[in-house]
Amino acid sequence: MLCKIYGQNPSERELQRVVGALGSDGIVIYPTDSVYAFGCSLRSVKAIERLRRLKGKNEFALVFADLAQVAEFCRVDNAAFRILRRNLPGPFTFVLPASSRVPDKTLGRRKTIGVRIPAHPVARAVVGALGCPLVTASVRVDDDVTEYMTDPELLHERYGREVSLVVDGGVGDLVPTTVVDLSDGEPEILREGKGELQ
Repeated sequence: MLCKIYGQNPSERELQRVVGALGSDGIVIYPTDSVYAFGCSLRSVKAIERLRRLKGKNEFALVFADLAQVAEFCRVDNAAFRILRRNLPGPFTFVLPASSRVPDKTLGRRKTIGVRIPAHPVARAVVGALGCPLVTASVRVDDDVTEYMTDPELLHERYGREVSLVVDGGVGDLVPTTVVDLSDGEPEILREGKGELQ
């Protein structure tokens, strides 16, 4: 199912469709301020397992509504908090030590988790309406047809049978987030991407 949500004035009815899918152990594809991403509710162990099978990997990030929510699920010291406050919302994934509130299914064997607060109104509206973080992984395509990562209709064509719905938030970006490790004191850029660290 394809679900159109506009960034300017997200439709409450369409948001509730997305939340309904996520609340029923569903996986959705949704827009961010970088590439389109798979997402499922942090509360759904079934959906996290399905996302792991779909992606074939254990490394996920969490999408939060705001910094207060980040502090509930991660250990954030003052220095890290200042960096987060300067750069979020934005196209970054910050790696932080996870608190005991993050389920082991999400972490795999790791003690850290990637943290996102996208500067995309649809992504933040979905997380806000859901009331808990999204477990997320970017949509990557193994062939040369890069449009799959940017065009919601092509994403629906390709993944429509594997996800509950695709949120059409317009054409996506091709450039992934900048990944910054804040888990060990000094910030370390693990991947250069769309965001420029402030």
